[in-house]
Amino acid sequence: MLQVKDVHAGYSGRKVLHGVSLHVDVGEVVALVGPNGAGKTTLLRVISGVLRPQRGQVRWQGQDMLRHPPRARARLVAVVPQSREGPLAFTVEQTVLLGRTPYMGWLGVPGPRDRRAVEQALALADLTHLRHRRLSELSGGEQQRVLLARALAQETPILLLDEPTTHLDLFYQAHFLSRVRRLARETHRAVLIVLHDLNLAALYADRVYLLARGRVFAQGPPAQVFTPARLEAVYGLKVQVLPLDGTVMVVPKTEATG
Repeated sequence: MLQVKDVHAGYSGRKVLHGVSLHVDVGEVVALVGPNGAGKTTLLRVISGVLRPQRGQVRWQGQDMLRHPPRARARLVAVVPQSREGPLAFTVEQTVLLGRTPYMGWLGVPGPRDRRAVEQALALADLTHLRHRRLSELSGGEQQRVLLARALAQETPILLLDEPTTHLDLFYQAHFLSRVRRLARETHRAVLIVLHDLNLAALYADRVYLLARGRVFAQGPPAQVFTPARLEAVYGLKVQVLPLDGTVMVVPKTEATG
């Protein structure tokens, strides 16, 4: 499993994370939720190796990932970033091929295994028909799926997603997260995903970690974590939590709802 133990981290002397611990099992989708500034993206940066923690450990299968060189770490962790970054002049296929960088030699010439990984990633992200289109010609939602395919092409056991549904409409939000959950189970990946939408987290995550002010406020299945008292304490907003097909739906209280 992926284990994060007692992580403290921040930027330029400003501490953001205060002793955060969590775990993600293989085949599991775990959501990080919480208000802006809670430390969700910072935690992903620590796990991916972009940000060095002040204290704490990040382990995969018992090994300290923070001690791995960047190339070795890139074979363990793939990231779907919050921003739709990418060379807009590149085609979809060329962009997805960038996910094979940790495996290719210094000349960057792809081999048969790299080509197979790209083909599989394009198919999984429903992008095969767009493979020759340039990123600049795609919608925001299509660009987001390209970033998912690039991460899938890395063939890593750990997949980190930072608010991946931001640029997707309702159909593609459901399609995207259903696909991610299926991939976790079928390809035995540990998936950690940052979501602002609590209802999406309730529908598609096996467990959630509710972060507040850089600490884990609660963790467990969504139906157990998402209680009116907890959410009001963290978000400063009165909500209703309604049962829905084995999980819950969170609705802000208004004058009409009481």
